[in-house]
Amino acid sequence: MNPSRVWIFVFLSLMWGDVDPAGGEKHSLTYIYTALSKPVGLPGIHEFTAMGLLDGKMIDYYDSEHQTKVPKQPWMEERLSKEYWDKGTQSRRSKQQWFKVNIDILMKRMRQNDTDVHVLQWMHGCEGEVQPDGSLQFQRGMDMYNYDGNDFLSFDDANAVWVAPTDAAVPTKRKWDEVQVLKEYTKGYLENECMDWLGKFWSYGENQTRKASPPEVFLFARNAKVETNVILMCLATGFYPKDIVLNIRRNGRILTREDGVVTSDVRPNEDDTFQRRDYVEIKRSDKSDYSCEVIHDASHMNVKNSWDHQLPPLALVDSALLSSVVEWEESWSWSWSWL
Repeated sequence: MNPSRVWIFVFLSLMWGDVDPAGGEKHSLTYIYTALSKPVGLPGIHEFTAMGLLDGKMIDYYDSEHQTKVPKQPWMEERLSKEYWDKGTQSRRSKQQWFKVNIDILMKRMRQNDTDVHVLQWMHGCEGEVQPDGSLQFQRGMDMYNYDGNDFLSFDDANAVWVAPTDAAVPTKRKWDEVQVLKEYTKGYLENECMDWLGKFWSYGENQTRKASPPEVFLFARNAKVETNVILMCLATGFYPKDIVLNIRRNGRILTREDGVVTSDVRPNEDDTFQRRDYVEIKRSDKSDYSCEVIHDASHMNVKNSWDHQLPPLALVDSALLSSVVEWEESWSWSWSWL
């Protein structure tokens, strides 16, 4: 892999998918480890990093430069003992060595040399749904490996088997499937131990994680590259938690990707809130009724803003806007959602 492009894979987005808006309140605990085959000499990128995330927010961090597991939320530091952080540091150092050994094994298996930089990632965690009594019920677990930006190996929790999507992973799958205790431990960790920690961390940070912030909603038009068209954009920003429903409607009908709707999906703001923006390109002459519908259950907010058909001044080519939209979309396609 070209060293100049390795950062794209280091910051590969490996987060949970969107929560079903029809379901209840859900929370997740995820741990992500990233190892490089050699240093790249880029600021902020280390040979090995490890982090824990609660609902997409970083709660602890470790890297090969400082080699200490540290809290990233005030309540983590307040509620967990020095022993917890000392043991966590030792665990991270052990995993750092494990990754170093195994990335060498994979490079030899794939007949790769050390000219390029190679990346091995591991993500594991669990997701739970809040029950009427306030407890968390296990919904799903995830344990997966990624090599050089491609899926390498994952654990099928329901059937307790390892899944190899690529031929290079088959030897590992066979070896790990033969170790019954490994499969039992992995399944038990995802469904029990991980859920115990999720419940504990969620309760520790309950005031922070459960304080809902409603979104501000804006619907406006901007010039498109084609002067006969405009870009109709719906923006919801400043909300927390991140679960949200956003629809652009035309004469009451929800528009989809097939209608040309482009979505940013949910992304973080700098103040720990989130934003999402969807847009569709339409004719300037379109007199249809357009509206932006936003539902944020956590803050009990359900709003629908109608477009006032106010058009931006006609420009020959609003290339600056087009470029900014494209750059904004691309800049997030490989960034972490917790940054």
